[in-house]
Amino acid sequence: MKTKVSPKPSINIVTLGCSKNLVDSEVLFTQLKGNGLEVSHEAKKDTANIVVVNTCGFIDNAKQESIDTILRYADAKEAGKIDKLYVTGCLSHRYKDDLEKEIPMVDSFFGTNELPRLLKALKADYKHELVGERLLTTPAHYAYLKIAEGCDRPCSFCAIPLMRGGHVSRPMDELVKEATSLAVKGAKELILIAQDLTFYGLDLKGEGKSGRQLKALLERLSDVPGVEWIRLQYAYPAGFPMEILQTMAERENICNYLDMPLQSGSDAMLKHMRRGITREKTEQLITDIREKVPGIALRTTLISGYPGETEADFEETYSFVERMRFDRLGIFNYSHEENTHAYLVEDNVPEEVKQERSDEIMALQQGISEELNQAKIGKTYKVMVDRKESGFFVGRTEHDSPEVDNEVLIPAEQYARQGDFVQVKINKAEEFDLYGDIVS
Repeated sequence: MKTKVSPKPSINIVTLGCSKNLVDSEVLFTQLKGNGLEVSHEAKKDTANIVVVNTCGFIDNAKQESIDTILRYADAKEAGKIDKLYVTGCLSHRYKDDLEKEIPMVDSFFGTNELPRLLKALKADYKHELVGERLLTTPAHYAYLKIAEGCDRPCSFCAIPLMRGGHVSRPMDELVKEATSLAVKGAKELILIAQDLTFYGLDLKGEGKSGRQLKALLERLSDVPGVEWIRLQYAYPAGFPMEILQTMAERENICNYLDMPLQSGSDAMLKHMRRGITREKTEQLITDIREKVPGIALRTTLISGYPGETEADFEETYSFVERMRFDRLGIFNYSHEENTHAYLVEDNVPEEVKQERSDEIMALQQGISEELNQAKIGKTYKVMVDRKESGFFVGRTEHDSPEVDNEVLIPAEQYARQGDFVQVKINKAEEFDLYGDIVS
């Protein structure tokens, strides 16, 4: 086997999975750059001689994508196209022993909390002075801000605690410092992420308060100069901190947007999933949120084909979605995950039934989304311009998060720049896209 020889190590970081993984890659990227190393993120050309794959292990499809990516780079190493291959992230954390046996071409596997070890393997020092500093892989005008790691929730289907551990909130001062640094570098939008935002602060000591502190964090982040949008993702419905709604309503730079995964609209399924809430309480929570923050956009995710889900359970969820009319919705087919509580019962809903139910829910949501979008024609919205593509400037309203939600398309002959806020009057609407013209 030929080995590629490079006079100077160059590193390519490949990120799979969610925005929380992306933040981890950005932290690694920043540390490596701080050590004076040549590093890229998802380089279009395979010119690096060292590759780090940051894996996802959430559900079957994500795991398979991670394995396929590792194998592709393992083949590249065997062919002498790269010198070293390292794997980190959730899949690596959970299945390290198995992966070491199955893919020996990988030089080393690292868990989700082993950044110092990974840096050492890459001949870099962990620089404490860089904590809170991030070089972004997203466009400069928005950034994800991870406010906590891990999760304490007992959801029966979820393997996240096995890969990420228990809930650990980041100190508030550290978050404000990072947000300030990001804003100085041009980030106008901060997207707050965690496995569960609503638990923020319960574990913190020495902050001068006890209990949940998401409201206090929002207030402090809202005061950071240059931050025009703050967006909340991944809020848990049981024990939802209602006090944050007043802050959302009062602060103009906190988006009227909330991502709250609900997983099911069936009481029986919610009980089996150990979600700690009923459908009736969920519906009341949604009603209360909409009353306290008029015009808020609610995004949710559901699971199709959880073990024991009957046709009646599915119809209950379908009816729930019909009544609630979510602004945004995604659905996943249930994935049977080892060592979770749900793994103890039979995965007895056939894959084709799971998919049929997913398709029915998404067809319903498509109709709801189109109706909601049609109602926006003639109205004017503040839009952040993300990019230029195929003859359009592509942007988002405060009701839309990057990658997963609706987009606003503006003819490219009009004047705008990436990262600008513009006022756009909507003149056409489709199921998941809006079209409009800049009016000021």
